[in-house]
Amino acid sequence: MPVIQMTIASPSQAPDARLAEIDRALRGRDVGRAAQLISELTLSRPAYVDGWVAAARLAQLTADPARMRAHLEKALTLAPGSPLIRLLDVEAQIHLGDVLSALAALREMEADAEGDAAWLGRISEAYSQCGNFDASERCARAALALDSESTALQYALSSALIATGKLEQAEDLLDRLIESNPRDYDAYYNRATLRRQTPDKNHIDAIRKAIDETAQDSMSAVGLNYALAHELEDLGRHEESFVALKKGADARRTKMAYRVEKDIVTMARIAEVFDAEFFGKARNGCDDEGSIFVLGLPRSGTTLVDRILSAHPEVESLGELNDFPLTLTAMGRTVPGPGDLISKAVGLNMRDLGETYLHRIRQRGKGARFSIDKAPANFLYIGLVAAALPNARIIHVNRNPIDNAFGMYKALFRMGYPFSYNFDDLAKYMRAKSGLMMHWHAMLPGRIIEVHYEDIVADQEVQTRRLLSEVGLAWDTACLDFHKNTSPTATASAAQVRRPIYTSSVNRWRRYEKQLAPLINALGDNE
Repeated sequence: MPVIQMTIASPSQAPDARLAEIDRALRGRDVGRAAQLISELTLSRPAYVDGWVAAARLAQLTADPARMRAHLEKALTLAPGSPLIRLLDVEAQIHLGDVLSALAALREMEADAEGDAAWLGRISEAYSQCGNFDASERCARAALALDSESTALQYALSSALIATGKLEQAEDLLDRLIESNPRDYDAYYNRATLRRQTPDKNHIDAIRKAIDETAQDSMSAVGLNYALAHELEDLGRHEESFVALKKGADARRTKMAYRVEKDIVTMARIAEVFDAEFFGKARNGCDDEGSIFVLGLPRSGTTLVDRILSAHPEVESLGELNDFPLTLTAMGRTVPGPGDLISKAVGLNMRDLGETYLHRIRQRGKGARFSIDKAPANFLYIGLVAAALPNARIIHVNRNPIDNAFGMYKALFRMGYPFSYNFDDLAKYMRAKSGLMMHWHAMLPGRIIEVHYEDIVADQEVQTRRLLSEVGLAWDTACLDFHKNTSPTATASAAQVRRPIYTSSVNRWRRYEKQLAPLINALGDNE
């Protein structure tokens, strides 16, 4: 969760000098020092609203939305009309899975925010967190009507337009945004991904000019180099494209304090804990039959499978949810005694885990027979999914490992997947993930539906019929026209899924075989 703003305007209360020290501790992630200072502040000044906001900020930093909400409720009793506290409370509700309450609160705030562009802009962002991109677009447009020059609001609107498939409108808006503010570098990358660039219509010269005007190791240069790489590849200028891509990826990786070894240890620990003994004892899960999990690595084809299935009239996609791990984390806090979350998860009541998860996700849906959770990283939780929801359909999407790895390397992810910016990290992570999937198949024979991206694009109808049959759905031709599916999507593939199926991504890595030699060698036999 992003770190929240520190203070609330409280003109009737004298400021407290301890806030600055608390802010430094939180920004430095010194949780112990921050907790001590906040405890002293709230005990000595219990009616000081900023103290409770600081306490909420600490709870947010430690990923404890229940505690965050409790502190915000105290803050709201002291400043009930504060837009910021109300928005933070909505964020806590979202992370607690209470989306219906969050949406109700946002509708109230939207009515109260009439005439306030900044507040409407924040509400637009909160609506998008709830997956309501139509409402997000509505608020962003209302905000821009009040402040047409705001690049932040233009960017918020463009994100909503992309999610709802209004790609031409989004490109026009990003063109205007860049024209008015050539230093809004994120906009260059978003624009580059919206369509296939052509020799007559591209932005390569403008991107190169922007790169020349910015520090080469900055985050701005990262986005610009990714944008340049994307557009050059569209034009078939592969050597130039890779040079730009590597510059962007190297700069992004140097800004991360990430060690892939921690993820490898975690996956090994998961396989160790969720063993034959666990599955032999796992009983009495939730009997729901409507859950579909589409999972795998990013850029493996999970969004394609999601869109094909959700084109069926009995299926709805809820997008890339983090509800399963959030449910697991919240319930894991209730297990007494020492131990990490992985070991505590074994002691959870599987029926409760399944039912709590379903309660969260049903607030996002419209009551279709089947609902899809398309979070790729749910492959980490397959054992718990199978135990808590024994009738759930678990679909693992696979792709040629070199194409998959290169697809991730080429994507500039806004959040997550820190292993994707370095060949060695990519290979190590993918090998560990393959090992974990082998473990799941050994523990759960016949429970995981394997789908291969290359098979789908080679024979869409045959593979779609097979997929529907495996899920338990009747044939429907709408699944062949998945690109006409009007439901929103906020994934990295948001633009691609608006087009019919194409084969140009199969063996794309061969155009870069020389440059990818270190990656290919590191991957080895990673099937």
